[in-house]
Amino acid sequence: MTEGYKATLKSSETEDWLDLHVIRPFCYYCALAFNRFDIHPNTVTIWSMIIGAASAVFFGCGSFYYSGWWGLSMNIIAIVLLMVADILDCTDGQLARLSGKKSRLGRILDGVAGFVWFLPIYHAMVYRFYLHHDLEFQWLGIENTQENTVIATAVVFVLGWISGLVGLAGQQRLADYYIQIHLFFLKGEKGSELDNSKRQLEIYEAMDKNTSFVERYFQKSYIEYTKKQEEVTPQFQRLMQKLRGKFGATEYIPESIRKEFHDQSLPVIFWNGLLTFNFRSFWLFLFCLLDVPAMNFLWEIIAMGLLYTYVNRRHEAFCKKIADGLD
Repeated sequence: MTEGYKATLKSSETEDWLDLHVIRPFCYYCALAFNRFDIHPNTVTIWSMIIGAASAVFFGCGSFYYSGWWGLSMNIIAIVLLMVADILDCTDGQLARLSGKKSRLGRILDGVAGFVWFLPIYHAMVYRFYLHHDLEFQWLGIENTQENTVIATAVVFVLGWISGLVGLAGQQRLADYYIQIHLFFLKGEKGSELDNSKRQLEIYEAMDKNTSFVERYFQKSYIEYTKKQEEVTPQFQRLMQKLRGKFGATEYIPESIRKEFHDQSLPVIFWNGLLTFNFRSFWLFLFCLLDVPAMNFLWEIIAMGLLYTYVNRRHEAFCKKIADGLD
């Protein structure tokens, strides 16, 4: 692992095995190529959004069971496109650290990229269920009539929205937050992108009339993004409030407290990694290839929801313990 490659990583502790040994090295060479042609990281992020969203067209097609080899090929194209989108999404951060072209807008765009991918993908999966649902109806003993199809599709649509807004959005938002928290205690404020809603509101209110509508819109959205992160982590917010009250600026937090937090956080980071793209997309790909895309919604709501709850409660528990020790 070269020093140049290491410098483009947030931290090896926050990367899973696949990212660290396969995806990130490949993205490093992509970042070198983009940097050579002076391509901005935000441009790469936008490419990622477009390609990821475009994969929805192909996810909406039935695979082998319904459409033979043509359907299977459509799903394989969808999988490849989404993987390319993820590679670009990983590359933009490494490119920003390599080129020094970090920006607040880049951080915000990086946070919303996954939502831009999955919003059209989930709608395409609902449409796919409407067209192809013989397997599910056979398993459940439902007569395949137009009326039953409409009712079942409406149920799947609701499951898709719960899965997307409560499941995917909440889970990835929390996973990103815990990664930044871990980096904060590992590397300090300059080594992380740990944000808070109060500071983001100040940035928004300081924008003048010459600030573009797009930047204002994303900044306002990011305020809500950080607020939701804070709402589900009350014990961490309490801990940070105590640390600031006792030591002033965050750079004066004693190394002993940083180490204690890091040692408690590291095991949680492993489980937290399962809330991110690699593990999540494996199940999406599997359910689509098996021609039961609606099962992905149930998996995210139930299985991923339980994982989310475990990670959140375990993190909150040790934050409370450290905060109580500061009394």
